[in-house]
Amino acid sequence: MMNRKQALKAMAGAAIGSVALPQMAKSMNALPADLKGNINHSVCQWCYSDISLEKLCEAAKEMGIKSIDLLNSTQWATAQKYGLTCAMAYASDLGLQKGLNDLSLHEKLIKDYTTNIPKAADAGLKNVICFSGNAKGLSTEQGLENCARALDPILKVAAKHHVTVSMELLNSKVDHHDYQCDHTEWGVKLCEKLGSENFKLLYDIYHMQIMEGDVIATLTKHIHYISHFHTGGVPGRHEIDDTQELNYAAIMRGIVKTGFKGYVAQEFIPSRTDKLGSLKQAIGICDI
Repeated sequence: MMNRKQALKAMAGAAIGSVALPQMAKSMNALPADLKGNINHSVCQWCYSDISLEKLCEAAKEMGIKSIDLLNSTQWATAQKYGLTCAMAYASDLGLQKGLNDLSLHEKLIKDYTTNIPKAADAGLKNVICFSGNAKGLSTEQGLENCARALDPILKVAAKHHVTVSMELLNSKVDHHDYQCDHTEWGVKLCEKLGSENFKLLYDIYHMQIMEGDVIATLTKHIHYISHFHTGGVPGRHEIDDTQELNYAAIMRGIVKTGFKGYVAQEFIPSRTDKLGSLKQAIGICDI
């Protein structure tokens, strides 16, 4: 099974192939008419790597999904062709382990972001993703300092183009061993250190349930620093229904209660044959 790290390597500049989409009509029954409009829905492309981006866009559009997450600059136009945005876009191809806390990567990362942020703005996109990288022995304080040093020039460009740079919170317990930004409080400290409205956090519900739990209270407390959400069933990162431990309907109600107006993107790996049926089910669960 391909994980997101593997998907990042596979997609670096490559075109996405096409496959047939089986029985799509059966799993697309009039859901958009039922959407309440309280949640802006998105879906992460890498979780459907055996479905072409074109077909995923078609399906998403029919479901009432507004965005395809985690696309690179060569893919943005495909989503836009279907009237979709990319609510969280890539601006660098270095991946998750090699990030802003590594001084040796600063030159490349600054170049990547200062080049691609204007391109994202020109495409009408509002958010690009970034990563702390693995700690590799760095202390909390040094990791924060290194990230801030790289982000300072990047955020000047982001502010000029009205783009938000969002660092993803990932678990270091199961999926991304040694990843430094693995607790909400670490990410919040970086937000406070930078003091910029153009830097926020991508709160991944799956990852933070594994690391710290207390999801609704935590996101409510720190919603000012959160730009975006990802989902995933715990344990296993599969469907978000009653086969796993999180109450996603309650979490969505908590998000809406904060007044959050950004996007919630499905990032679970479907375990069933009808992958689009699982996606439709997840949208129904989260559309409170």
